[in-house]
Amino acid sequence: MITVNKLLPQGQGLSAVLLKRAAAVVLDWDTRQKSRFDTDDSQGRQLGVFLPRGTAVRGGDVLVAQDGSLIKVIAQPQAVMRITPCAEHGTPFDLVRAAYHLGNRHVQIELTAEHLQIEPDHVLAEMLTKMHLDVAELLAPFEPEGGAYASHAGHDHGHGHDDQAKLEHAHGHAGHVHGPDCNHDH
Repeated sequence: MITVNKLLPQGQGLSAVLLKRAAAVVLDWDTRQKSRFDTDDSQGRQLGVFLPRGTAVRGGDVLVAQDGSLIKVIAQPQAVMRITPCAEHGTPFDLVRAAYHLGNRHVQIELTAEHLQIEPDHVLAEMLTKMHLDVAELLAPFEPEGGAYASHAGHDHGHGHDDQAKLEHAHGHAGHVHGPDCNHDH
């Protein structure tokens, strides 16, 4: 068994050539939300994955084995319910209401601007239908939100007062404001 104990979010920093050559694993959400699991990769190797507690593996992430080999993670399509505003008389705000009510029930939700996705639940499907939302069952990758305290790949600068002072020092001027004219990407 090959031990895996490192994760590169979305293969950050790896060249396309390396990613193309990497083995792959296809994992459902139930497995990817665990920090310790066993699986087989596309090369038939047995992997023992041991990541820091609380780490969720996302589709597009790359696992690094102790021998240095790379393993691309592919989110396995699974049964989900896709929730969209009613095409006849709904609005995008209906999704906000649905997300609020699902969040109140501590349901894991994948959020997009066009739809929400949750794992199948006939009681929730009935509630959402009564809210005049369209609910469709399908097979699709499931990537629920990580929560307010989860790390967000690619968004690693702070937003507190101490962080502002560090930015001012780094940029050589005070009064740095985030906005359209701040001259750096987010």
